[in-house]
Amino acid sequence: MRVSASWLARHIDPAAIPASPDAIGEAFVRVGLEVEEIHPAPEITGPVTVARVAEVEELTEFKKPIRYCRVEFGDRHRYVICGATNFAVGDLVVVTEPGAVLPGGFAIAQRETYGRVSDGMIASAKELGLGADHTGILVLPPGTAEPGDDALETLGLSEPVIELAVTPDRGYCFAVRGLARELATSLDVDYTDPVARIDVPEAPGDAWPVRIADTEGCARFVVRRVDGVDPAAPSPWWMRRALLSAGMRPISLIVDVTNFVMLDLGQPLHGYDASRVAGTIEVRRAAAGEKLETLDGQTRALDPDDLLITDDSGPIGLAGVMGGASTEIPAPEELEPGARVDVLLEAAHFAPAVIARAARRHKLPSEASRRFERVVDPALPPVAAERAAQLLVELGGGTLAGGRTDEGGVPAVPQVRMPLSLPDRVAGVHYPRGATVRRLTQVGCAVVLDAADDGQGVVVATPPTWRPDLRQPADLVEEVLRLEGYDAIPSELPAAPPGRGLTPAQLRRRAVSRALAEAGHVEVLPFPFVSDAVWDDLGLAADDERRRTVAVTNPLDAERSRLSTTLLPGLLDMLVRNRSRGADDLALYAIAQVVQPREDPPAMPDPAVTARPSDDEYAAIRAALPDQPVHVGVVLAGNREPRGWWGTGRPASWEDAVEAARLTGAAAGVELRPRRAERAPWHPGRCAELVVAGTDTVAGYAGELHPKVVEALGLPARTAACEIDLDALPLREELPVPRVSPFPPVAVDVALVADEAVPAADLADALTAGAGELLESVRLFDVYTGDQVGAGKRSLAFSLRLRAADRTLTSEEANAARDAAVAEATARHGVALR
Repeated sequence: MRVSASWLARHIDPAAIPASPDAIGEAFVRVGLEVEEIHPAPEITGPVTVARVAEVEELTEFKKPIRYCRVEFGDRHRYVICGATNFAVGDLVVVTEPGAVLPGGFAIAQRETYGRVSDGMIASAKELGLGADHTGILVLPPGTAEPGDDALETLGLSEPVIELAVTPDRGYCFAVRGLARELATSLDVDYTDPVARIDVPEAPGDAWPVRIADTEGCARFVVRRVDGVDPAAPSPWWMRRALLSAGMRPISLIVDVTNFVMLDLGQPLHGYDASRVAGTIEVRRAAAGEKLETLDGQTRALDPDDLLITDDSGPIGLAGVMGGASTEIPAPEELEPGARVDVLLEAAHFAPAVIARAARRHKLPSEASRRFERVVDPALPPVAAERAAQLLVELGGGTLAGGRTDEGGVPAVPQVRMPLSLPDRVAGVHYPRGATVRRLTQVGCAVVLDAADDGQGVVVATPPTWRPDLRQPADLVEEVLRLEGYDAIPSELPAAPPGRGLTPAQLRRRAVSRALAEAGHVEVLPFPFVSDAVWDDLGLAADDERRRTVAVTNPLDAERSRLSTTLLPGLLDMLVRNRSRGADDLALYAIAQVVQPREDPPAMPDPAVTARPSDDEYAAIRAALPDQPVHVGVVLAGNREPRGWWGTGRPASWEDAVEAARLTGAAAGVELRPRRAERAPWHPGRCAELVVAGTDTVAGYAGELHPKVVEALGLPARTAACEIDLDALPLREELPVPRVSPFPPVAVDVALVADEAVPAADLADALTAGAGELLESVRLFDVYTGDQVGAGKRSLAFSLRLRAADRTLTSEEANAARDAAVAEATARHGVALR
């Protein structure tokens, strides 16, 4: 939320507001608001003057519109070249004269261009640092100033703007009304709510028939009608300047009025062309198959959860998000000269969750939806509608029609009881007498004191309608502590209890992450949410357990609304994203939880919040939660070994994915042995399952992804991946100490001819079992297929490394160990020594 000091001064005594913007920012910080940035006044020097356009000569010999203009400053004039066409003779404009320097160091000087001498420049709002609008030059409303006046003073260009980050629980600060209240509290000065200054007279009858069919989505709907508004009437400069300071572009009087009231009071408004509204306005949910063309020109397919504004013709607006094109108030240039418009002003109170879901579902965030999803004051609609109507009458020459429609009402606000001494006990500070009542009154609570058995008294507070977050004593305590100052609360660092550090599971996770990073992999944090369509892209069968996911009630992305059961979708998405930014050789990994719900989970209990759940309730909650194991995922694409003067490099392959899985196991203190397997989304002939050595536990899978998966997801060819369930590995708190022998090793090689169907890992297991304790390692170093071994056979050559801990091995001992290893492989798999 951006706000200028002059706008705050509309609601606070200007003399009480600090002159320095930094001091204003510090005052906001004292009451818990975060100052995101202080935008200084635009750096403009030299003559910048208001002028009237006296003559315009169209230079038609150029491809684009070029105008040679005479501008008058009272008793003097200049000629300037301008390419904008949004002004006419008689308009007031801002001219930067030679010698002026605009923001960014843009110096203005007399120069020859397009065959004419341009003696200055007619400026746009962007060139003056007033906003981002560069579609045309800045035209001032009549009466704003006189030709020859200093434009810097007239436009208020010397005023900085404070930008605040408003948290979701402080929705009332998304308006100058709320920010002024907070600033007045911080400065300890009087504050008068601007709502109290707006007269809302009696208006018997309805302005327009309205029916609320969905009272859960819409608690209140107010309509006020203003007839005969001149849509071409200019917005006054004070309103335009306020909108520009808030980061909004002035558009037309009717739009500017609704935007100004929204920013000032916090109530979003929408204006309808009354001549285009047919019959009763109804607030309801969307029906299946309904569509709506919104004001941005897009036709949107509606969801049954969408809350709509409709009339007899169908949907005319997506409630709280954006209006429909069918009832849009036409722009002045679309109407006949002198035409008037009858305006229906809508001010409503919508359910925050409904609006938030709709804005995310349609990827349509708006200033209105940002406020509705943070809760708008339900008592505000008639006041805001009346204020906007008064401005349209005053500035647009409209006539206020009789009647006011006010369907629904203000939900009851429950009282909160709090011991008077509770803030002192929580903060450990003895606050002055009356501080609690004073601070709660400042935030808008109606406070009375009640007697208590302990003689300390009880505060009975009725929160204001704009503070739905004040619902329990802890909320009131937070307000007292916040306004009294967090800096007044003593800070004591608690002593760290001895003997506590990282758990074994945490140590294992760090060891795995360190090992993968040292091997050249880069850690990423993939998006944990997926859509149901991703499982088809991964080629998962219809009954695959990974399709059973948990839906998120309020997803960040409506298209990805389910928690993922595997790390692969997020990792592959990040691989594609990085490749689109020019990174071709990638080895990414992630260590994170996945969510794997049970097929028939028990119902989740709903314990009271007044006390800690009982052991039985806690156990029931744990039983209802889905499993959330920690997985390790790795994806590889491009070159694993880069090319250079030493060679062409080596592309990543399924072997690298298997090695990453084995490295994960080694870092976790267990041996993972690969075994041939078939599992989507991996290639059937290039997929291995990783088995914990000595057990039948399958910890994960590794290999090359299926070509169809690669094509569906837009991945590079031969993309490889692995995923290991880290929680499935046995947790060893004491890792085995490596045995170091001072005696030399003996290396012997054996070549075994076996059926092609016999996995190399199974042969390695057999050799290990046969060689006994003397075997230090076994390594496959060659595979041969051809006529020399026969059809359906292959030769696998292993290097056996033998060593004794207490002696140098003799050749007889080494040969005996080798023979025993070959004999065991022969007995298990029928191999022959080549």
